[in-house]
Amino acid sequence: MALADLISAVINPEHAGPKPRDDELDLFGITNVGKIRKENQDHFLICTVHQQLVVHGTSFPDPQRLQARGERFATMMLVADGVGGTAGGGEASQLTVETIARYVSSTMRGFQAVGAQREEQLLESLRAAAREAHAAVRAEGTSRGELKMATTLTLAVAVWPRAYVMQVGDSRCYYYLNGTLRRLTRDQTIAQDLVDQGVLTADRASKSPFSHVLARAIGSDEATPEVTGLDLSWGCVFLLCSDGLTKHVSDAEILQQLKAMTSSEQLCRTLLGMALERGGTDNITVLVGRPRERKPV
Repeated sequence: MALADLISAVINPEHAGPKPRDDELDLFGITNVGKIRKENQDHFLICTVHQQLVVHGTSFPDPQRLQARGERFATMMLVADGVGGTAGGGEASQLTVETIARYVSSTMRGFQAVGAQREEQLLESLRAAAREAHAAVRAEGTSRGELKMATTLTLAVAVWPRAYVMQVGDSRCYYYLNGTLRRLTRDQTIAQDLVDQGVLTADRASKSPFSHVLARAIGSDEATPEVTGLDLSWGCVFLLCSDGLTKHVSDAEILQQLKAMTSSEQLCRTLLGMALERGGTDNITVLVGRPRERKPV
């Protein structure tokens, strides 16, 4: 079943608030090489998926007047952080973004916000997208003779009034609402695996030499996507980032900046500046998206 059909079956608009208009979306992303690395191996994508009219032939004297972007079905934000120290890290992250974008755009045709069933099938379809990216990176690595060509992948797809987050690796997705910050992703690192197994305490994990050693990644020996769904509300903010940010800026500090944000661009630039001021030891990517406050008519 196509991803569009699955999402159509999941969404139930009867109990949702008004869907944000295109001009009510506040979306911004920024990436920076940092102060140590010579190459930026992070890639990101922020896009909206629309029904579109494309004219291939007409007797109309001005075909451009017939072109129509149509209704927005979904908003997508994606971060891919090429595994540092590998020659193909940047290529892996770029190929992953391209593969996911093609997969999602080709399966989201005909979005309709109706129905309320089969969410697990939708989540499995997103896992399939990650597996497709994994296969593409593995194949490219094999063809180039690259023993290690890998990247993280963190993806958020919003289809009002629901959102779906997919994770492979240790880039992160946060969700902010009413003064509360939730981390929607779990770092797929050796240190976090040891915490989950009870071998390492959470307090010691951040200082462990394994804190940034990936247990799973797109293109590595293992890529296990974790997918979750959640309800959306007006006033919410999504923040996606590579670990170049979270190496230098804590969750508590991210929350503080979210409470004071004036726009998605302002927040991205502020957080990037904080990471650079504290050393910028890795590539840094920050994406922020939210519905702007709806003004009374």
